[in-house]
Amino acid sequence: MEFKETPAIYIQIAEYVCEQILLKKWKLGDKIISIRDLAITMEVNPNTVQRAYDFLQQRNIITNKRGIGYFIEEDAMERILSFRREQFIENELPVFMRNIYLLKIDFKEIKSSFDQFVKDNFKTK
Repeated sequence: MEFKETPAIYIQIAEYVCEQILLKKWKLGDKIISIRDLAITMEVNPNTVQRAYDFLQQRNIITNKRGIGYFIEEDAMERILSFRREQFIENELPVFMRNIYLLKIDFKEIKSSFDQFVKDNFKTK
């Protein structure tokens, strides 16, 4: 995984875990990948993944069943949406809004591009 300068790597890993859940690649209530395996996959120190998992536990998105592993909370979806919205509004939206203003992009154009993006990338049944 390519990491950005900010936010911290453990936050980016937490966002990745949340994204897997939002995309329904990881199901509510299911066991998630171990700290060691995710660290190997993401090419980071296991302590960084541990910090991400601790962060998600504090937000009641995942839970640790001692000796078994980490599991997604059954009611985690709303907390994930809240966390991701908070991160988006704090980190990404200001840059997006600045560019809209500087480039004089019309909201109709953005809406059209957004609709096409959703159609191309998130096909619904």
